[in-house]
Amino acid sequence: MIDVILVIIIIILAVLLFLAFRRGRRMEYDPYEEMEGRDFEYYCADLLKERGFLQVEVTKGSRDFGADILAEKDGVSYAIQCKRYDGPVGVHAVQEAYAGRDYYGCMVGAVMTNQYFTEPAVELATKLKIMLWDRDYIGED
Repeated sequence: MIDVILVIIIIILAVLLFLAFRRGRRMEYDPYEEMEGRDFEYYCADLLKERGFLQVEVTKGSRDFGADILAEKDGVSYAIQCKRYDGPVGVHAVQEAYAGRDYYGCMVGAVMTNQYFTEPAVELATKLKIMLWDRDYIGED
């Protein structure tokens, strides 16, 4: 009888350890989770500087006309919309980048995010010639 109880306890402990391990793997640390939107914009600006962009300027917080960052690289001007989201980024961000590119007279519009883009966002960006920089882009070294 004691052997049966001991085996049951061992099985329960093994299951609990397995569940704890699985939960820990799913809950990977996201360095962007603690950032507010404005903090993310400055983070992206610093990242662009590290990648050789010049004249990197974070626009004013509200009424930015669709561009959070203005920058230049290799003689090309960029209007960049930043989105720190908890889920996929949709078409609205692409529309904002498109408007920002035209409003600021930039050659390139882009959306930079800590997430990935929805299929409609990718389709619209292709049509409007807006660059999409997702979490893989911002995570590159």
